[in-house]
Amino acid sequence: MKKLEEKPIGDSEVSFELDSAKILAAMKRPKDARKKPTSVALAEATIEELRLIAGKQGIPYQVLIRVFILDGLKRMRESSETTKLDVEL
Repeated sequence: MKKLEEKPIGDSEVSFELDSAKILAAMKRPKDARKKPTSVALAEATIEELRLIAGKQGIPYQVLIRVFILDGLKRMRESSETTKLDVEL
């Protein structure tokens, strides 16, 4: 697997709005379901950047991370369906 480098966005003019449905989905959990805590090591600059973006969106940065992860998984599933790749999660 290729090693990816973290590249901070910096002070660029990147602007976006998160879909409120995605935010609510990331915050919700089904009745009697539990979220399992995990640990991900990130550079301090990446964490600060996530906090800045989350602050602009008015959400906790942990929720922003969940939104990114859930969105990435959805894109992988959709991509595997169109390219007929089997991705085991």
